[in-house]
Amino acid sequence: MTKATPESERPESTPPDGPTAPRRRRATARRDASQLTGEAFESRSDIFSLDDLRAALDALGEQPGARDLVRLIRDVGLGSLQALSQRLLVASDEANVDEFGTDTALLDRLEPIAKWFHDHYFRVESRGLEHIPETGRGLLVANHSGTLPYDGMMVVTAIRFQHPSARRLRVLVENFMYHLPYLGIFMARVGAVRACQENALRLLQRDNLTLVFPEGVKGVGKLFKKRYRLQRFGRGGAVKLALTSGAPIIPVAIVGAEESMPLMSKVGWLAKPLGLPYIPVTPTLPLLGPLGLIPYPTKWFIDFAEPIDVTQYGPDAVNDRVLVNRLNEQVRATIQDMVNQRLATRKSVFFG
Repeated sequence: MTKATPESERPESTPPDGPTAPRRRRATARRDASQLTGEAFESRSDIFSLDDLRAALDALGEQPGARDLVRLIRDVGLGSLQALSQRLLVASDEANVDEFGTDTALLDRLEPIAKWFHDHYFRVESRGLEHIPETGRGLLVANHSGTLPYDGMMVVTAIRFQHPSARRLRVLVENFMYHLPYLGIFMARVGAVRACQENALRLLQRDNLTLVFPEGVKGVGKLFKKRYRLQRFGRGGAVKLALTSGAPIIPVAIVGAEESMPLMSKVGWLAKPLGLPYIPVTPTLPLLGPLGLIPYPTKWFIDFAEPIDVTQYGPDAVNDRVLVNRLNEQVRATIQDMVNQRLATRKSVFFG
């Protein structure tokens, strides 16, 4: 004889299916989908408290360059800046646009702005510029950081205005940048090129200086607590480019970008429908809206190492996995060592 289960210990009964069952199931699905769990953020513990946020904003307003930038935005007005950006995206009839969509006339107008950020906002100091060839191809390989790709802009500006040859550097950018409204067009107009082996090889075969970030999205998307720890360099795509084209590899270390826009957390569930890898959460973004895109005026250092000549191996060496992996790790270790050396001598995030 089966013993009866007390009422208090019985499991909740499932209501029988009826005319309203489909509606109840849809309501339950919507309720479950609307409840954010810890998986929505990479780490809940990395989100700033309100007190931390207020302190960070107060400190930002007192740093060199920040007050000038805020005053400029206030005087000009966000509406005027938006209208200006839209006009810049429209190529003029006289524009000299190359096969990748770069508008040299637009570059001429924007380079003074980038130089102001380089000289007065981030106060960039560069070392090892003599390792950049004055002519011919070269593949610059750098660490990636800072949530948004301001690091590429500063490397471009450093070479343009501090190198004796004043060369223009071409930057390979991640595909997700082209999913954002206007940004993909703008990046192409100012000299950036969508990252892929074919585009990179064409640039190098035309003797361009080319900048790559082998960490990709993993670099700009790492949390602040993991700052200055280089991520994997993939399967050696940069090394294969150098072997195929015969371009020297020039390791580049960037310090200062990690703190300019610290990534406290990131939202993945909302980014996927937009075609983005994630939506960043920083102390000012998305809280301050468009103003949250303004980075902190940290002090930057860019170090260029001696070139690594790979011509001795020949283009067929691209099929040698052992060699590719060894060179790939050599480049990564060189950049990590340069970053560590710079951090060891740096006394202040904002003053160097």
